[in-house]
Amino acid sequence: FLKAQLGKPVAFGRAIAGMFKALDEEQRYRFRHEIFATFFAVAPAGQDHFKQSATRLHFIVEKVLGMTTDLYRHPGDVVFSLGALGLRHVGYGVPYDLFAPFVSA
Repeated sequence: FLKAQLGKPVAFGRAIAGMFKALDEEQRYRFRHEIFATFFAVAPAGQDHFKQSATRLHFIVEKVLGMTTDLYRHPGDVVFSLGALGLRHVGYGVPYDLFAPFVSA
């Protein structure tokens, strides 16, 4: 299985970047909104940790989208950044059980 995937991450990265670039502003807005709507539906306790404005929540999603495309271009940098981000959120007292629903959303 692994050998069959060699070389494909480049194509996957291009496809994801192309998909994000193809979204118009209204589609991007709905996409960002749906991420938090899905997360809060699956993990209502998450609302206690995301008390920011809608503008800030949309900013967070834009950062996630950027990291998603960067993962294919600079995987080591993204892994390092995500590790640091995870540690900060543990320091903020965010329960571990909210991480998976957020990632899945």
